[in-house]
Amino acid sequence: MTYPVNMSIKPEVQAFFDEATNTISYIVKDPSSNACAIVDSVMDIDYAAGRITYDHADELIRQVQSQGLTLEWIIETHVHADHLSAAPYIQQTLGGKIGIGAKIMVVQETFGKVFNEGTEFQRDGSQFDRLFDDGDVYMIGKLPAFAMYTPGHTPACMVHVMGDAAFVGDTLFMPDGGSARADFPGGDAATLYDSIQKVLALPDDMRLFMCHDYGPNGRDIQWETTVGEEKAQNIHVGQGKTKEDFVRFRTERDATLAMPRLIIPSLQVNMRAGDVPTDSDGNPMLKVPLNRL
Repeated sequence: MTYPVNMSIKPEVQAFFDEATNTISYIVKDPSSNACAIVDSVMDIDYAAGRITYDHADELIRQVQSQGLTLEWIIETHVHADHLSAAPYIQQTLGGKIGIGAKIMVVQETFGKVFNEGTEFQRDGSQFDRLFDDGDVYMIGKLPAFAMYTPGHTPACMVHVMGDAAFVGDTLFMPDGGSARADFPGGDAATLYDSIQKVLALPDDMRLFMCHDYGPNGRDIQWETTVGEEKAQNIHVGQGKTKEDFVRFRTERDATLAMPRLIIPSLQVNMRAGDVPTDSDGNPMLKVPLNRL
């Protein structure tokens, strides 16, 4: 696959860090117009209290409105297991199309069974406005963007490249953070290594924007690096580390990791494009499957 990389276009990128989930959301502006996209938004949840709020999403909305921007796309890099998407809430106010990788259908089928969803839960990706295949191109105003299929962390992961900026989801972390786990249903360490190599084949000065950062060793939170820096310094895949070494390390490491705190609500909401499931009376309601994850 040859991707239509255009390093001459440099979109304006604004980052918004959510401390509760260590997630970074982005507003990406076309430099030639007022069109923009939002990448990986967050809906706030107090899981213990069963309460959903929208402070993080409201800040994104305020920024788009205050800058006179037009929201054209709400991009999900994958079905997140550690935070809830605010896509429909943002779309209600600002418009825009919600997009995700076409392999969302694999995720919906897998977790539709885990959560014992009935036939009313559609497993065809129809909750989203656009399903991206590898290499698909779309426009943000005059800014061409494309989706690059990068499975391994999940079966539906995509990196979205917009000019000289790539939004990598959980495919990569900052160089001192390494890579994401590959032990969720449908994940695979060898596949993740291959996907990371696709990202590292982009130009060295391509800007890379992370979906998460945890401040390893107590450093300040960071979210922007480059392909060149990842190739040289990434602790899991940099300096030519082999696939065999990566798979061995990733498999051993993943076996020690606890499940993400918000995985149960996150999967139910995010496989529905950010909509909260309801009970038979139409009340928002989440399920807690036992011994299934």
